[in-house]
Amino acid sequence: MATKIDKEACREAYNLVRDDATEVNWVTFKYNGSTIVPGDQGVDYETFKRECTDDVRLFGFVRFTTGDAMSKRVKFALITWIGEDVSGLQRAKTGTDKTLVKEVVQNFAKEFVISDHKELDEDYIKNELKKAGGANYDAQTE
Repeated sequence: MATKIDKEACREAYNLVRDDATEVNWVTFKYNGSTIVPGDQGVDYETFKRECTDDVRLFGFVRFTTGDAMSKRVKFALITWIGEDVSGLQRAKTGTDKTLVKEVVQNFAKEFVISDHKELDEDYIKNELKKAGGANYDAQTE
């Protein structure tokens, strides 16, 4: 059966993360049968990491504050999580299903496909976002 996405509900969740007026820093998009729907949302990145278990595949849209001494910037990451216990067929479908998620989640600095818990490390993600962000003034002194 072809995968569908609940665009309106997913767009609302996506906008919560993008809105500076909310404290929501992450949201997941999960499978409900063959439909992608908003999953959980929260403030703490560690809570997001706990959503990424070995038996699930999900998409996460996460807000990070990056930057250097000269400027702080908000950067967004699209994380595709595929747990180690996910079947080969579901793993393969996740790549094509991601195109549906990208119809809603259109603004992000970097995209990650992760199946190893070590790669979910917050410092690793932030460092990758920083590299993607352009100018870095950390090396300069005042």
